[in-house]
Amino acid sequence: MLAWTGWTFETDAADLNEDPLPGEPPGEYVSRLAGEKARTVAQRYAGEPVFILAADTTVADGYDLLGKPADAQEARAMLRRLRGRTHQVYTALALMDVQNAVLMQDVCVSQVTMRPYSDVEIENYIQSGDPFDKAGGYAIQHADFRPVVDFGGCFASVMGLPLCHLQRTAARVNFVPPHNVPQMCQNNLKYSCPIWQAVLDGESVG
Repeated sequence: MLAWTGWTFETDAADLNEDPLPGEPPGEYVSRLAGEKARTVAQRYAGEPVFILAADTTVADGYDLLGKPADAQEARAMLRRLRGRTHQVYTALALMDVQNAVLMQDVCVSQVTMRPYSDVEIENYIQSGDPFDKAGGYAIQHADFRPVVDFGGCFASVMGLPLCHLQRTAARVNFVPPHNVPQMCQNNLKYSCPIWQAVLDGESVG
């Protein structure tokens, strides 16, 4: 997804403990982790004219945070819990201008309603191996499982990277992507986004 912006980049893992703090709200949790990831990796590039982008996503069902399932049993429990109901997906961005020691952050919240998929569908999806690196145990874009029936917010954010939020954050330091990000995102996701302009205008949507 980051390649759709036209920016060149390398990946560098932060390798942090991602456990939530006791009673930590979802927005604060993903913001803290994204910020910690960015600061940790930035130490490896001290003084260099580079930007560090970090992100973190979690699924929130009420006050409960659903991260990546550790095994099939946990994936099964998450998917059964979410089916036929609406939950929230929180994704935080942290963009650090390393040379100037400036850290900028943003959070995107999306409302996601799951369809009433069957236990058989859950088992087939688990067998695909797809749930295990996904917060909440699912991918909104999965072509076979298709878990989501209704949606409000940023589609790209549920996949892990709210690109228009990234563009507006980067604009604060005149870090402009070479490509038309909203158009590239919609073209690649085959999704007509109703909120992209509002996001770029700075509104609190998605």
